[in-house]
Amino acid sequence: MKPKKIVVVGNGMVGYKFCEKLIAKDTGKSFELVVFGEEPRVAYDRVHLSEYFGQKTIEELTMAPLSWYAENNIRIHLSDPVMDIDRDTKTVRSHHGIVESYDYLVLATGSAPFVPPIPGVEKDGVFVYRTIEDLDMMKDHAKKSKRGAVIGGGLLGLEAAKALLDLGIRDTHVIEFAPKLMPRQIDDLGSRILEHKLNELGIQIHLQKNTQDIQGDERIESMLFADGSILEVDMLVISAGIKPRDEVAKMSGLAVGSRGGIVVNDKMETSDPSIFAIGECALVHHMIYGLVAPGYEMADVVVSNLLGGEKEFKPFDMSTKLKLIGVDVASYGDPFITSPNCKTIVYEDTQKGIYKRMNISLDGKELLGGILIGEAEQYNMLLQTVKNKTILPPNPEDLMLGSRGGSEEAGAGVMSLPDDALICSCEAVTKGNICHEVTANGISTLDGIKKCTKAGTGCGGCVPMVKDLINGTLKEQGVYVRNIVCEHFDYTRQELFDLVKINGHKTYNEVLDSLGKGDGCEVCKPAVASILASLWNEMILKKGQDTIQDSNDRYLANIQKGGTYSVVPRIPGGEITPEKLIAIGTVAQKYNLYTKITGGQRIDMFGAHVGDLPDIWEELIEAGFESGHAYGKSLRTVKSCVGSTWCRFGLHDSVSFAIEIEERYRGLRSPHKLKGGVSGCIRECAEAQSKDFGIIATEKGWNLYICGNGGSKPQHAILLASDISSEDCIRYLDRFLMFYIKTAEPLTRTATWLNKLDGGIAYLKSVIVSDSLSIGSLLEKEMQFMVDTYACEWKEVVNNPELRKRFTHFVNVPQQKDPTIQFEGMREQKRAMEWVK
Repeated sequence: MKPKKIVVVGNGMVGYKFCEKLIAKDTGKSFELVVFGEEPRVAYDRVHLSEYFGQKTIEELTMAPLSWYAENNIRIHLSDPVMDIDRDTKTVRSHHGIVESYDYLVLATGSAPFVPPIPGVEKDGVFVYRTIEDLDMMKDHAKKSKRGAVIGGGLLGLEAAKALLDLGIRDTHVIEFAPKLMPRQIDDLGSRILEHKLNELGIQIHLQKNTQDIQGDERIESMLFADGSILEVDMLVISAGIKPRDEVAKMSGLAVGSRGGIVVNDKMETSDPSIFAIGECALVHHMIYGLVAPGYEMADVVVSNLLGGEKEFKPFDMSTKLKLIGVDVASYGDPFITSPNCKTIVYEDTQKGIYKRMNISLDGKELLGGILIGEAEQYNMLLQTVKNKTILPPNPEDLMLGSRGGSEEAGAGVMSLPDDALICSCEAVTKGNICHEVTANGISTLDGIKKCTKAGTGCGGCVPMVKDLINGTLKEQGVYVRNIVCEHFDYTRQELFDLVKINGHKTYNEVLDSLGKGDGCEVCKPAVASILASLWNEMILKKGQDTIQDSNDRYLANIQKGGTYSVVPRIPGGEITPEKLIAIGTVAQKYNLYTKITGGQRIDMFGAHVGDLPDIWEELIEAGFESGHAYGKSLRTVKSCVGSTWCRFGLHDSVSFAIEIEERYRGLRSPHKLKGGVSGCIRECAEAQSKDFGIIATEKGWNLYICGNGGSKPQHAILLASDISSEDCIRYLDRFLMFYIKTAEPLTRTATWLNKLDGGIAYLKSVIVSDSLSIGSLLEKEMQFMVDTYACEWKEVVNNPELRKRFTHFVNVPQQKDPTIQFEGMREQKRAMEWVK
C-alpha cells in the first residue's frame, strides 16, 4: 500500500517535533514526509536562543542535523516558504515554485514578532529578537553601540535585555507600557522585587512608558515618550509580543480568529479536515499558546490521530519557570487569586531579591498557585502539588521554603505523586513512564531516561525531579543508590576520599591509574583535585596538577567577562590599615583595575590581564596581603561587625575572633565555597545566620550556627551549640568542617549537605558535640594539619619562576597582551579615571 503524503509547512521547534514523533510512532511506515522551512537552516532551539551569545554555537542549538532528515526519508526544502495552498487539488506551491501534493497538510508556521506602529521603527539600529539572523545583526551593531533599550517588559523582553548585556552593552534600559514587569506572570510585589534585582545588574526599568517616536536621521539616536521625556539610545530591540503566522492559511480560505490565529478543534483540525495547525499559529480554546510545551503536545495529538488514535488537546497549564538574566522567575497554578477566595503565604527578602507566594484554599488543604522570584528550586514540586490536588502538609510553607532540619515533610516527596503526574511537560512524560523504565527495563541513569523517554531534553526544568524519581524508585526496589563521581570512578566522593587517603595518592594520574579507568573528564578532574587539596594541602599547581583544576583555580583568580581576571586580597574580619588601603589603591591605579567593595568586607579589583597577575600579587604581598581565595572552593570570608571594640551594644570582640577564625581556615579546600560570620550581639550586623557557619556573641560566650546559605538558595543556619567558650567554638568548627569535607558530594554547599544527611541536625549534633562516633580528636588533628601546612598560593607563584611562566596570554610572545581584551570602567570609576588623566 502506497504511503500517504504529509506536507509540513514550517521547520521550527514544533514542526520538527511533529516529524520526530511521527517517525518514532509510525512503525508501519504509513506516511511520507515533506517539509518546507522558511529559514536557511534546520530547526534550532529557540527556548535557549540567548545562549547563542557566547555560550552555544548554532550547531549546539540545532535540534537535529540535516543528515537526520535524509536518514529518516524526509524531504526538506530550506529557505523556501510555502506561498499558496490549493485546497481543491490538495497541493502547495513554494516561493521557489516547487509544487507538492498532500494527503494531509500540517501548518506549523509559528509566529512573528509584533512590532508596534511607531514612527522610525525602520531606522538602522532597531531590531526584533526572533531568529539567528536577528541575533547576528544585533552582534554586528552592538560593536559600535554604548546604550541600548528594549521595548517590552515581558518574558521575551527581559530575554532581549539579557542579550544586550551579553553583547557588552552595560547601559541597558527596558521600556514597559504596563505599570509592572511581566504582567501576565507575576504580581505587583513580585514585579518590584524583580525590578530591584534588574537594577542591581545595571538594567534601568521604565514603567508606564508609551513610545511615540524613534528619533534620528538614518540611525536611531533617541526615543520620545508620550509624557514628553526622551531617552538617548543607539540600539533598540522590540520585543512587545508575538502575532500568529496565519497569512497563507487566510489566503486559502481557512477559518482564522478575529485577532489572528488558525482556528482548530481539540484534534488540531482546521476548518478543512485534511489540514492541521499546531504551535503558535494555532488558535485553540480561544487562545494562542506561546510556549513550546503545548506546541509539542499539539504535535503529539495530530500524530496520534493520524495513526488511528482518539487523542484530544486539553486546556494546557501555562505555569512557567525561566531564568531571566540569571534570576529565577516562576509562576504556577493561579498566581493572581486573592482574598477572600484564598489564603496567602508570602516570603520576601528584599536584600537578596527573593519573593515567594503561595495561594492556599480557604480550608487549608489545597495549593491553588503561586509565584517564585530569585529562587525557584521548589517549582516542580509546587506545580505537581497544584496539578494533583495533593493534600498540603501541616506546615505548607515548607513546600515553598524547602524542608528544614534534614528531613522531608511526610507525603511531600516526588514518590508520593500519582503515576499520571506529568513530570516533563515538554515531552509529556509522566511519573509512571519514568518509574516503568527503571523497574521494567533497568534504566538507572539520567542519560538513560533521557534517551528512552526524552524527559529533560526540552527546557531541562524537570531534570532534578527526574533524578529524584530514578533514585526513589531504585530505593523502593531495595537497590542501594550510590552517587558515583562519574563513569571513570565507580566510587562516591566520600569513598574516593578515603581510598586516596589510605593509599597516599598525591596526583590525579596516580588516583586514576589505581582507582579509576579511562582518561577522566571535566567532572572527576576537579573533584579529585579538591580531594587532593583537602587531604595534603599542597600547592595546587605543582606536580602537573594545573590541568585538572577548574579554570579559576588554574589561574588563581576568577576569570571575568571579556577575558580579564579579578584580584582579591584577603582582609580578615574586614580590618585593614591605612597603609594597606593605600597599597590597594596604588596597585589598582597602576594596572588600571576597576575596584569594588564587596559584601564580604573585602576589595575586589577587576580587569587584570593574566600576564599582569604575578606582578600585581608581588606588589600586594610586599604590602602584607595574601590570596583571598575568591576563586577557589574554599573559605572566602569571615564577616564581622565592629563588636565590643566600638559598638555600644557589642558583648564580645567579634573582630578579633573573626580574624582568628579566618586565619585558621584560610587555606581550607572543600567541596564548595565556605563563608562565615561573627556578630558581636543578637542584632546580627555580620549576618552570621546566613553563612555556612555563624558565631553570635551572648552574655555567657558564643552561639555557634551551621549550614546556613545565602545567595540564590537561602537557608538560615541552625544552632549547633549555645553559650560556649571561644576554645569550644573552634573545636566544634574544626570537627564540623572536616566532617563536611570528608562526607559531602562534589559542589554541595553545607546547607544542601545537611538537608540530605540522614538524621539531619540531630545526628550532626551527636557527631560534632557529643562525639558519638568517637572521631572528634581525629577530625581536630586533621584540621590542625591543614592549619600548620597553610601557604599562600600566590606567594609561591611569585617566588617560583617556573610557575610564573604559566601566566601569559601568548606562550611564544610572553610580554604581549591580548589586544582583544580592553578595560571597561563603570559608572564613578569612568569619571574618576578621566579626572586623573
